[in-house]
Amino acid sequence: MSDHTTGQISPEEISSGLVQPYLEHALRMFESGYATAADIDAAMRFGCGYPTGPLATLQAQGRDIAGADGAGDDNAPELRHDITKVGVVGTGTMASGIVQVFAQAGFDVVFVGRGEDKIAGVTTFISKSLDKAISRGKLDEAGKTQVLGRLTGATAREALADVDLVVEAIAEDLEIKLELFADLDRICKPGAILATTTSSLPIGECAKATARPQDVIGMHFFNPAVVMKLVEVVTTDLTSPEVDETVRALCAKVGKVAVSCGDRSGFIVNCLLFPYLNDAVKLHESGAATITEIDAAIKEHANFPMGPFELLDVVGNDVSLAIQKELYAEFGDPAFEPAGALVKVVEDGHLGRKTGKGFHDYS
Repeated sequence: MSDHTTGQISPEEISSGLVQPYLEHALRMFESGYATAADIDAAMRFGCGYPTGPLATLQAQGRDIAGADGAGDDNAPELRHDITKVGVVGTGTMASGIVQVFAQAGFDVVFVGRGEDKIAGVTTFISKSLDKAISRGKLDEAGKTQVLGRLTGATAREALADVDLVVEAIAEDLEIKLELFADLDRICKPGAILATTTSSLPIGECAKATARPQDVIGMHFFNPAVVMKLVEVVTTDLTSPEVDETVRALCAKVGKVAVSCGDRSGFIVNCLLFPYLNDAVKLHESGAATITEIDAAIKEHANFPMGPFELLDVVGNDVSLAIQKELYAEFGDPAFEPAGALVKVVEDGHLGRKTGKGFHDYS
């Protein structure tokens, strides 16, 4: 993509022009009652690495936000269900990371995959990750042995019969997930919590595939799960308060920051992040600023860890486009219509770092 300097607008104007709508969007989210101010701010700090949350930023600008300082229930959540054994369905990067998170926190973990090679892959992934921790002095060989000793791989879902909580991290396909949840309902013991890491699919539909909708909840981890602190805990209208509180307490126990939100497209982070990324693409399309200028302005003036085009390329432009389409379908806001240049890079196969080229060239 041609990226010579335009100089039409200043870096400060680029930054404020993209960041201010994101801040206002966060304010609308809070005022609608979807999530607390504390959770919205924590979501963007721990999910995106932003130095401050959007509502705290607005307050620092002098905005008076009624109710934003009332963080709600100050009592730490407690485990209302006994959780000693955890199940994970899936063997990809996200699933492997979640297995490691629970095993490192002292839980016995049963993970289920479609073949012995997939099962071995999870153990190899975790072993390599633990070796990195050893090389950094964060763990010793005895600690690694203990973590690996808590893992049990299986190819049959029946191995999940006695787990207290199961987290599924399989393909983002609703039909596949509905079949899985019906099967987990059949296999798992009464009272076992059934959680999904979906980032986009309706959790209420998964709940309705079971005879225990009160025990179904979202636990949206962020990649890489071992490193990223945030978990979006997503309740449906049917999720029991005890299950909600237990999952939030469990997140704290494994060293994560839980934020609470309801079952709708995008949850907190994607709902606030991707329209801002889409706006950045539209700003570039307007000819007012180049990709390089926009990335530089956001890092320098908003102090975000990455520019929007750098982030799009890391996430994957195909993934980003799919999320933007979901948000547009859910909210119907014309501003959420996917930018033409985002559609084009995906059509051209320039998906980002994973293909060597996206908005930036990595070849």
